[in-house]
Amino acid sequence: MSFDALFSTSICYGSGAPQAGWTLAFPITFPLAAAVSLYIAGASRLWRRSGRGRPLRSRQALLFFAGWAALAVALVSPIHALGEHVFAAHMVEHELLMAIAAPLLVASRPMAAMMWALPARLRQTLGAAGHTNIFQVIWAVMSRPVVATFLHGIAIWTWHVPALFEAALQQGFLHYAQHASFLGTGLLFWWVLLPRPGREQDCGGAVMHLFFTSLHTGLLGALFVVSRRLWYPENAIGSKLWGLSPLEDQQLAGLLMWIPAGLIYGGAALLLAAFWIGTSGRRHASHLPII
Repeated sequence: MSFDALFSTSICYGSGAPQAGWTLAFPITFPLAAAVSLYIAGASRLWRRSGRGRPLRSRQALLFFAGWAALAVALVSPIHALGEHVFAAHMVEHELLMAIAAPLLVASRPMAAMMWALPARLRQTLGAAGHTNIFQVIWAVMSRPVVATFLHGIAIWTWHVPALFEAALQQGFLHYAQHASFLGTGLLFWWVLLPRPGREQDCGGAVMHLFFTSLHTGLLGALFVVSRRLWYPENAIGSKLWGLSPLEDQQLAGLLMWIPAGLIYGGAALLLAAFWIGTSGRRHASHLPII
């Protein structure tokens, strides 16, 4: 099997139309299977060791499996195969990765459970590597909200440059590099901005970065909607299967990026603003003198 074939293996049922394919390529299925296996093994070990905090761990497990399911829908279900021929389906896949799977996985805080699935010596080795000076310097830079927002935005806009987008359609390695960069920068973006216990959070800055991301992704979606030329002709060859012209397919994809995805980023910003106001009010009240 060729290298590209390894990255594009799919099973089709029915008429053989592109929308019937299930993607079972090893570079997709192995990481998905490994992630869920590590999580289940580690979470089970943590639950056996301590009965405290089980409601919290139950909520985290639900969030993890919801995020993992969103990844599987995006990368394994017929959405992935259809996305190679219909731009609107491709956009659904991207938004599942960045705006649904990434925040759910971050909110589940899965790393502790996954680490507990590893042998003790390997956990110690990874822990020591994480405390090296060079790693801490790199992470300190990358985990700044402005850097995470910038990297996420660069990934989105760069991969939508027509030459790169269509090259990714033609070459399996680039296609999965595209998805990995969307998911990776999405995980970093949400990890930096979502509040977590035990961490000082600049909620005002986080709200600003979420609104900014909502604006620039909405702008890109609006460009797809109003443009009178096709940006990616190769990604519209299957649009007639759904009764759409190639231009209508592009407009639908733009609407999906502009409105539903924008609502997720904007809605997260509003929820975080409400959280910020609530915690600020409680902090202020706790400092009032008792009469």
